[in-house]
Amino acid sequence: MSKDNVVEIKKQERDIEDPITAILRQGAKRLLTEAIEAEVEEFLSRYKELRDEQGRQRIVRNGYLPERAVQTGIGQVQVKVPRTRDRHPDGGEGIDFIPSILPRYLRRTKSIETLIPWLYLKGVSTGDFTEALAALLGKDAPGLSPSTISRLKDTWQGEMDEWRKRDLSKKRYVYFWVDGLYSNVRMEDRQCLLVIIGATENGQKELIALEDGYRESEQSWKAVLLDLKKRGLTHGPKLAIGDGALGFWKALYKVYGKTRWQRCWVHKTVNVLDKLPKSIQKKAKEKLHEIWMAPSKKEAEKHFDTFVSTYEAKYPKAAACLQKDKDVLLTFYDFPAEHWRHIRTTNPIESTFATVALRTAKVRNCFSSKTVVTMAFQLCKCAQKRWKRLNRPEQLAKVIEDVKFENGIEIERKAA
Repeated sequence: MSKDNVVEIKKQERDIEDPITAILRQGAKRLLTEAIEAEVEEFLSRYKELRDEQGRQRIVRNGYLPERAVQTGIGQVQVKVPRTRDRHPDGGEGIDFIPSILPRYLRRTKSIETLIPWLYLKGVSTGDFTEALAALLGKDAPGLSPSTISRLKDTWQGEMDEWRKRDLSKKRYVYFWVDGLYSNVRMEDRQCLLVIIGATENGQKELIALEDGYRESEQSWKAVLLDLKKRGLTHGPKLAIGDGALGFWKALYKVYGKTRWQRCWVHKTVNVLDKLPKSIQKKAKEKLHEIWMAPSKKEAEKHFDTFVSTYEAKYPKAAACLQKDKDVLLTFYDFPAEHWRHIRTTNPIESTFATVALRTAKVRNCFSSKTVVTMAFQLCKCAQKRWKRLNRPEQLAKVIEDVKFENGIEIERKAA
């Protein structure tokens, strides 16, 4: 008797959608739209010499077909296909545009199983786009010419270049989150992405800068900050949050000298625990957590001193690592308590770029330096729409006006 090989496929829960799936769906829609637009432009270019009886270009654009949904492995993706018109003179059969990427009656991708890994793990280099688009139609899909793929790549890189030149004279950022992130592309030195995310006056988080630098040097960070200032960002942030190892701090002092410093507690915790035996790291982590979760600076200092006295004798390097940044680790107590959860760590950057590191690590032999930056920029554009706004954003106006806060509470309000 033959064995039963039928396996039940569990129904997905429609109400549950994780952020990665949402990013993938938006990326798939954008990829399809840009690919089809590139293909129609190539189609029109191919027939640009054809003329009708009045001497006009015979093949022209004619709006869009009704939007339709294509079922993919990440759910439905809505797509609008451009329509063309053939002003042929003899009334015979005209020349129609039919995208090879998305045939007229395609409602479901032919390679759903491969759609997710290609769109998610591949970048935007010419070779990668060829494979990613082929995953939608199969390996024998026609029309994926090098010129079409190059046009798509140039579109994304062009968007990033324009973004890097945007005017910042009307912008005011109250907080900066900064970090240097390394990718694993095949290079002599690992590429470092210099990232700055800022909080606007209304509490929205925005990507301010994304550049590839030489490690995390002062010179690289200074170039980034000077470029921001040159484009109109004359007022520096009131507070910058970042890892203590960055060359950013020296550069910040030279460009925006009045900005206060806040060391990231996540980075500091990792650095301290790295100097302790694994057997006691869990308990030490709890003690560190007590410091930066204390309701007042006085209580935080008490936990701080307790940690140092507990571990200083046996593990002086761990105690010294914590103690040397005491002041800048507790800066957040001088800012609104409603913002503490946002300004104690560089989590806005860490959570967004965790997927960038994952993807570049898996396909490190396929990426160029420029491709990594372009991909990271596109991911940030998608992720930025879901970045959480700061609590009580009206407090930011007071921060800008240098209203004093003590333990997160406005001093005037406390005195009243």
